[in-house]
This record gives sequence, structure tokens and C-alpha cells, in this order.
Amino acid sequence: MGLLLFSRRRFVNILTIGLLLGIVPAGVNAQGSATSSQLKIGIIGSGNIGSTLGEFWVKAGHQVLFSSRNPENLKPLVEKAGPRARAGTVSEAIAFGDVILIAVPYGSMAQISKDYAKDLVGKIVIDTGNAVLARDGEIGKEAREKGVGLTTQRLLPGARVVRAFNTLGVNRLRSNANRPQGRIGIPMAGDDQEALKVASMLVRDAGFDPAVLGGLDRSRLFEQTNPLYGQEISAQEMIERAKAIK
Repeated sequence: MGLLLFSRRRFVNILTIGLLLGIVPAGVNAQGSATSSQLKIGIIGSGNIGSTLGEFWVKAGHQVLFSSRNPENLKPLVEKAGPRARAGTVSEAIAFGDVILIAVPYGSMAQISKDYAKDLVGKIVIDTGNAVLARDGEIGKEAREKGVGLTTQRLLPGARVVRAFNTLGVNRLRSNANRPQGRIGIPMAGDDQEALKVASMLVRDAGFDPAVLGGLDRSRLFEQTNPLYGQEISAQEMIERAKAIK
């Protein structure tokens, strides 16, 4: 019975991702209903960026589990976000999520790797971190030298890493989401095309347009101090500017 229940749950998760990517398994009737695009999102790091994006996604119809070492401290956030939100530990967020958002100071990534890398294998992981040399120690230095995206992929082997949501602070995220004068682009990069499609859908659901710039090596274009960091421009303009940069 337990194996049957596991198989059914796994099938539902696979079907949900497949529907998002336009892939419908043979014999399955895709009904185009709103529920076909709902995801379970686990958030590691429920500070300004994690909580803001989580709230956006709850409003868009997704289920979100905010995590903390002390989940009881997240009760006000969960109540604010709404009935599709809940709180738990990091392990619970990883087990819960079809997609995992990591929104922590980059110096914490080495510990996340040590504690959870095996659990994140096969997961779509959206990495929002920035390497700050004065704060993040040796891992921050490596990320600045090699690129944050490639460093995160090294730390989380087997995870389907997408870089996104690292270029705007919380106030600019909130003020620009679904802005009436035209959506701005969120630069993105990743080596897994299916993960990029799912993450692009979540960018749209947060109120922005995805600007996919290439593989993880191209994420350097929108890291701190680099040309596309902090830009409030359309996705198309973001893509055109990236093409002009060698």
C-alpha cells in the first residue's frame, strides 16, 4: 500500500512538471485547468527575498513551504501569505517542493551543500544569492572568480540549478512586480532547459518577464558589478544587451 501511494504521488509530481513543459504522457487527458500549473515550492531562506517571492507565488496559486530552523517564528509570514502557505524545517521544504528557492547569504551555501546536497539531487533549484567578499569568506571568493552559477552547481551536484532573482532588492521587487507601464525582465541562466521553462513560468507568476541569457556560465552577466545587474528594463532589451556582450 505504501509503495502504491508513493508511486501515485510521484506520478502526480511528474505529470505536473510535464504539463508545465507542454509534455503530456500518453493516455493522460490534459484539461487545461488552473490546477495543472500549480507547483509546490520549498523556500530555503525566508528573509526579505524568500518571503516576498513566496507571497507572490501563493497569490498566483502555488503552494509554498517557508523554512527555518525555528518554523514557529514564521507564523506571521504564513498568516500573511494565505492558506496555501505553511512553515517547516529545511528538510521538510526540500521534501515538499517540486521547486526549491534558495535565498540565503551566499556564505551559507557551503553548509547547505554539506547538509542537503544529496536531498537536492534532481530538484529544480532557483538560486538567488550574490557573493559578497566582505561577508561570504572563501566560498564568496570562489563564486566571484568562477561565477556564482557554476559555484552553486559545483556545491549541489545533480541539482537542476537556475540563477534568477538576484539583481533586485526587496523594495524594487515589490515596486516592479506586475507594473502597469510594462513588465521588466528578470535575467536568468541555467544548463537544464526543462528547469529553465519551469523557472520562467514562476518568473511570470511573480509579475515579471523571463530573460533567459544562456547557460550557467552566462549568469556572470547579471552578477554584482557586472553590466546587467540591477537593470529595470524589458526582457527583450535584456536579451539584446546580453547578445552584445562577449
